[in-house]
Amino acid sequence: MVGVFGGSGFYSLLEQFEEIVVDTPYGATSAPLAFGKLEGQEVVFIPRHGLEHELPPAQIPYRANVWAMREIGVRRIIGPAACGSLRRELEPGDFVVCDQFVDRTSGRADTFYEGPETTHVAAAEPFCPGLRRVLVDTARELAIRAHDGGTVVVIQGPRFSTRAESRWFSALGGDVVNMTVYPEAWLARELELCYATVSMVTDYDAGFDGADSVSADAVMRVFSQNIERLRALLMAAIPRIGPQTEDVCATALRGAQV
Repeated sequence: MVGVFGGSGFYSLLEQFEEIVVDTPYGATSAPLAFGKLEGQEVVFIPRHGLEHELPPAQIPYRANVWAMREIGVRRIIGPAACGSLRRELEPGDFVVCDQFVDRTSGRADTFYEGPETTHVAAAEPFCPGLRRVLVDTARELAIRAHDGGTVVVIQGPRFSTRAESRWFSALGGDVVNMTVYPEAWLARELELCYATVSMVTDYDAGFDGADSVSADAVMRVFSQNIERLRALLMAAIPRIGPQTEDVCATALRGAQV
């Protein structure tokens, strides 16, 4: 079963679905889970910001969302998200299938393992290689400009970066900036679920190469112009996603507990 988290401007996926409410130890999910099928593939969708975009990045119930996905039977998750570019070659409208993240958030509930048994999950490869490959290959078949790999710097939000921060993130090796990939991606790994993100570039981040200040209106305008390309990618990729294998995701807890 495949799960999808919808980001800003992306609040539904399937035309026909059943709403399911899953109780979790971490409270309510962002919205009821929408369960349906796509060419025989079972799919579960949650809009991470809520149905009316009422949840800002730091208030999203990440643990409840990921836990609910696992409880209903999801093993592989795609998390599309809007992002700002830190590289000239990553243009608005491009997709970036990231392979690394840098966490610059603070205060978010970002682990399921708070004791008494200490658990250290390896983080070297934080996104699922197999799931990334499906997304990149499918995008190329559809002639969608998608970059294979990239580092996403995840900031706390809800504010955008200062110019100094943008320059710093770029100098450190960041490729794009986002507010939601962490801890979502990491919580999936802690439950041994596969996770990959499709980051849609909506703007050049504020301090990059003389770029204008970022505004929410501009971000949403670019996102809305490209949402159908994102849907086309997901609709084509999801039926190609096979069962979870014994990969780095499925074996994440082996040897992790002290």
